[in-house]
Amino acid sequence: MSKFSITSPDFKEGEEIPKKFGYKFENKEPELDFDNIPEGTQILALIMDDPDAMEAVGKVWVHWLVFGSIGISPKFPNANLRIEGKSDFGEIGYGGPAPPNGRHTYIFKAYALDTILDLKEGYSKQDLEQAMNDHILAEAKLTGTFTS
Repeated sequence: MSKFSITSPDFKEGEEIPKKFGYKFENKEPELDFDNIPEGTQILALIMDDPDAMEAVGKVWVHWLVFGSIGISPKFPNANLRIEGKSDFGEIGYGGPAPPNGRHTYIFKAYALDTILDLKEGYSKQDLEQAMNDHILAEAKLTGTFTS
């Protein structure tokens, strides 16, 4: 059986994320594709963060929190569900890469969940992680870099 995975047609694993996805540029969400979603999955959750920010700002910077049917076929259960959390920019939704210094690595972590989460728009990373506890069927990761 193939493993749950996340890829993007916009950049390859470990490669540079194009500028248009940067916070100070077009701030567009990259397209994400999920393969081999486990049977029993009700929704997907995604956390995008920048662990390299720890050195510059003293914390892992959260860029995007979202759960629902992100990038999944309209036939998927709960196909219209999409609820976004608050990034460390203080905004709801996607906040693209914006490294304060040099090149940073951004991690897109995807989770296949066996339940629909009871979270309202604007939730925090901690809220999301707590809600996902004991409901994760599979995890996948995509990394990309961005230079300021």
